[in-house]
Amino acid sequence: MDLTQGTQEEKTKRAKKMMLWFGIISLIMSFAAWTSAFIVSSSRTDWLKDFQLPNSFAISAVIIIISSISFLLAKRALKNDNRAMTTLWLFVTLGLGIAFIYNQFNGFQQIIDLGYNFTGPTSNVTMSYIYLIAMVHILHVVAGLISLLVVIYNHFKQKYTPSNMLGFELASTFWHFIDILWIYLFLFLYFVR
Repeated sequence: MDLTQGTQEEKTKRAKKMMLWFGIISLIMSFAAWTSAFIVSSSRTDWLKDFQLPNSFAISAVIIIISSISFLLAKRALKNDNRAMTTLWLFVTLGLGIAFIYNQFNGFQQIIDLGYNFTGPTSNVTMSYIYLIAMVHILHVVAGLISLLVVIYNHFKQKYTPSNMLGFELASTFWHFIDILWIYLFLFLYFVR
């Protein structure tokens, strides 16, 4: 298919989707670099081999999976032109996103309770990597929440229809990406010592 063909609206949709995917690919490369650095650093003599991830990180993984399902249900409701269910599922997704961040900060508190801070005399390189990776991911979840709030606002303004869902689809794609990213990061941090 020739990307230069089609109506101006089709070209705009393709361009916006392509820009989102360029952003996602750059994020994948960034997190690949941090997880690679984690692996390389694990050969250090001061590396913690027996650390346990906080339970809150596992709870966060469950919450974020459920949030992806709720966003899918919101999209399905919109495709079926069911505005009330779309609204419900969008707010469920928003609440789950906030719960995810809350649990991440609980996880940080559990790490601090073990005696490890991000920096300073009670810090450790292993835990500093975990803090860094989780905090950068939280920043992307915040970006996802902002895009979700824009979707909710536009939904109330009746901008989306079953045939016009571009902004909704872009936010949904980004949300699912950050969800999949956390599952990868959680499993990585759980299994790679």
